[in-house]
Amino acid sequence: MNAEGFSLFDTPIGRCGIAWNGRGIAAIQLPEARESETKARLLRRLPAASEAAPPPEVLQAQDCILALLRGEAGDLAEIVLDMDRVPPFHRRVYEVARTIPPGATLSYGEIAARLGAPGAARAVGQALGQNPFAIVVPCHRVTAAGGKLGGFSAAGGIATKLRLLSLEGGPASGTLPLFDGDGAFGFDPAAAITHLRNADPALARLIDEIGPFAMRLKTTPSIFVALADAIVYQQLTGKAAATIYARVCALFANAHRGPSPELILRAADEKLRAAGLSRAKVLSLKDLACKAVDGELPTLAAAHRMDDEVLIGRLAAVRGIGRWTAEMLLIFRLGRPDVLPLDDYGVRKGLAIVTGAAELPSRKDLAAYGERWRPYRTVASWYLWRAVERAPKQGAPARVPPLPADGV
Repeated sequence: MNAEGFSLFDTPIGRCGIAWNGRGIAAIQLPEARESETKARLLRRLPAASEAAPPPEVLQAQDCILALLRGEAGDLAEIVLDMDRVPPFHRRVYEVARTIPPGATLSYGEIAARLGAPGAARAVGQALGQNPFAIVVPCHRVTAAGGKLGGFSAAGGIATKLRLLSLEGGPASGTLPLFDGDGAFGFDPAAAITHLRNADPALARLIDEIGPFAMRLKTTPSIFVALADAIVYQQLTGKAAATIYARVCALFANAHRGPSPELILRAADEKLRAAGLSRAKVLSLKDLACKAVDGELPTLAAAHRMDDEVLIGRLAAVRGIGRWTAEMLLIFRLGRPDVLPLDDYGVRKGLAIVTGAAELPSRKDLAAYGERWRPYRTVASWYLWRAVERAPKQGAPARVPPLPADGV
């Protein structure tokens, strides 16, 4: 790496940037709102750099970062960083931060103590706020006192910090699975595709156009956390909801694990409202927490043993949780093979596109047509959502669940 250069690369959190020179990696930039802003931030660190194809050492660093963000084992300790212009105290802070393993955290005060400067917690925070090596120097693993989330200077603020911690918190980062089957489908996707191709020539053509079934499940520590997340996200854009959910989590210790029912019940309504929740959502979260504490909400292990309709009925008993939200949990959290959300505009629109119909099928028509897809109606629904994504935007907006790379 003799020349100065930079490039952008795709990750599960968006398009990141990386810059290098003859001494190593000079900067790593988390995604900004626009690519031009990501590049501009890189060039502040290395103004003479030009966009170029990454040399082998940089490609290897990118692969390690990608592996980590996918929840896989990725050794970032061997990545050589150019710290020539990093102040000595900052360098010492970064060296300690690099020892924090994925899935673990240290507080600003704990890092200060390890440096032999127990009163320097604020200075540690300032050093991490200027960290030019995001992810490789994992400042997102450094929290405030008491396990509170603390701040984060990257675009997206604490929502980005929470997402990074969540991405590292899965089984692949060294912890045991949360329950048997967590993050894994309870069916063979290849068998599902074969069945759908044979059962429906129109859907078979769509499968050929879209390609492999790429849906990934979102792991969760509990049904409570999954539903709390769903309540916060209702009727909001993804970005706004992620920010509010991060603020709610940041009210409590161990924010990246999500709030507990007991913490939600103890939290004052005003405190939750100040995080950005509407009054209706506060009431829904409190009802969800009450049902969890009273044992009316099934555990993840119990949910996996329950019939789809029985489980949907239990979940929909929570204030603010309707059938559609419960079905999305069965599909994207539990990986159930045969869920067909009849009230979903996106699925109905997708079927109209696939069959060439001029009008949307009714709920009854969708149910009848979908019988041919049993027992893999979940997979058929996923392909219909993808058909809507590819179609020209017109008419009523479709509720189309995002591709897996969307993350938390």
